[in-house]
Order: sequence, then structure tokens, then C-alpha cells
Amino acid sequence: MKIQNAFRLGLVGTLGVGLGILILTSIVALSTIITYLGAALFIALGIEPLIGFLERRGVPRWAAIVIVFVVILGVAAGVVLAIVPVLVEQGAALVTAVSDFVNNGTYNDWYSWLQNQFEPGVVDNAVAQLWSELQKNLGTITGGVLQAGIGLVSGVFGALIVLILTIYFAASMRSMKRGAYALVPASKRRRFIDIAEQVTDSVGKYVIGQVSLALVNGVLSGIFLSIIRAPYPMLLAVIAMLFSLVPLVGTLTGSSIIVLLTLLLGSPLTALVAAIYYLVYMQVEAYVLSPRIMNRAVSVPGALVVVAALAGGSLLGVLGAVIAIPFAASVLLIVRQVVIPRQNEL
Repeated sequence: MKIQNAFRLGLVGTLGVGLGILILTSIVALSTIITYLGAALFIALGIEPLIGFLERRGVPRWAAIVIVFVVILGVAAGVVLAIVPVLVEQGAALVTAVSDFVNNGTYNDWYSWLQNQFEPGVVDNAVAQLWSELQKNLGTITGGVLQAGIGLVSGVFGALIVLILTIYFAASMRSMKRGAYALVPASKRRRFIDIAEQVTDSVGKYVIGQVSLALVNGVLSGIFLSIIRAPYPMLLAVIAMLFSLVPLVGTLTGSSIIVLLTLLLGSPLTALVAAIYYLVYMQVEAYVLSPRIMNRAVSVPGALVVVAALAGGSLLGVLGAVIAIPFAASVLLIVRQVVIPRQNEL
């Protein structure tokens, strides 16, 4: 009898472990699809406040969804048509400038200064050796470029899938919520709905707030870099806007890249002016813009923001860093309104 029980226990345990491994393997295999679903749901929650804004003014929900998506896609198409030709032109000029710098070694004044700090020929030999190594590894670099092209095509395909899923989630958001609410016991449903609405509302406002901050940074960067005649101002402004979408470190990282490119391809004075500008802008963003734009979105302690962004970036890359803060805010909201009150009642 004991042998039979031991055998049954071992068999059930083995089946349980196998099922667990199967589930984990399936999650890993479906990680791309899960990422698409998560991104689409995140964006749908982000545009939900805009749809609700139109609904409160008497616009039917289907019409509000159509208006929001038409406006978003129209603005995106306009920006692409206006910026892409300039980006292509400035990007080609950037590649040419870097190539001239490597070939000639005289593209910038600071390079001559660097040559004077070492023995004659040291810097030129180092650059020539680097260029020789690049030529030797041309096949590997070409393969990398090919992989990057395939990745770009996959990214466009993924963006199309995310767009379709976002439209579906936005159209069926209310029915999805009702289905989720129906799974909660009736005695706890009202409380659950209240907390869930607060979570989705904070996520939506966070998405709008982060996009607004990125647009502000991009527009101001384009204007300022054009005024100081920085090299390739539109390209650098797009870099500033895209990096600003990443919370916590995005603005700092994008600003550092812009200043470095300005130093390499412009002049030390232009780079110094750009560095001063971004130092001032980051203070304005932290103490003026961000509190005003994000004051109704999320409220998360600074230490938790750092941990959430690092953890999300490690798990899901840029997407994880973007969604980590609203996720942390949601967990914090649940802890404050559910866990702590329950502990106080014990």
C-alpha cells in the first residue's frame, strides 16, 4: 500500500513538473505574441481617455474611436512625410561626414588637437588600423546590416499587428472590462471595479503624459538646435523625442548622445551650448513640465521608479521600461487600497 502511494505521488509529481515545463516553454515560444498583446493593450489604455473625452461631449463611441485613430494616424503620417526625407538626407550626410572623418582625419578641429597630444603618427595609425579592421570584417558587418534590415521589416510587421490589436482592444474595451468584472464575486465586485477603473485611468493618463513630454522635448530640441546651427538638427530632434519616451533615463541618454554627436560633427562651442541647454531643460522637465503633465497619472516613489524601470528594461527591453512605471503604480495602488486596509482589520 505504501509502495502504491509512493508511486502515485511520484507519478503525479512528475506530471506536474512536466506540465509546468510545458507551460513555461509555451510562454517563451509565444513571447513575441505576448509582447504584441501587451503593447496593444497598453496603447489602447493610453488612448482610452481621449475616447472618453469625446464620448462625454456626445460623440458615439464608435465615432470617437474612428476620430481618435484617424487623427493619430494622420498626425503620424504627416510627421513621417515631413521628417523622413529630411532624416534620410541628414542621415546620409551624417554617414558621409563620419566616413570623411575616418578617411581624412581632419574633419574636426579637435582631431588636430588630439594629434598634438601624442607622438606624430600615433593617432593616425590608430585610426588607420581601426579602418583596416572594419574592412577585414566587412562580411560580418554586411551580415549584421542584413540582419538589421530583416529586423526592420519584422518591426514594421509587428507595428502593423500592434495597430490592428490596438483598434480591436479599443473597440471592445468596455466588453472586456464587463467580462473581467463578471468573474469577480458580486459581494466584492463594486470594490474591484473601483480599483480597476483607477488603474486603467492612471495607465491611460501616464501614456498621454509620457508622449506629451516626448513631443515637447522633440519640438524644443528641433528649434534650439536649429538656432545654434547644430549639425543635422532634425535628426537630433527625433533622437531626443524617441529617447524621451523611455522614462527615468530616456531624456538623459538622448541628451548625452546629441551632445556627443554635436561635439564630433560640429564644434566644441556648439556642443557646450547644447550641453548647457539640456542640463537646463532636464531641470525644467523634472520640476515644471513633468509635475504639471503627470500629476494626475501616476504617483510612485522615486526609489520604486528606479527599481521598476530597471526590472522592466531587463525583462522586456524598452517596452518593459516604458510599462514598468504604470505597472508599479497599479501594484502600489492595490497595496494601498486592498492589502493595507485588510491588514488593519486583522
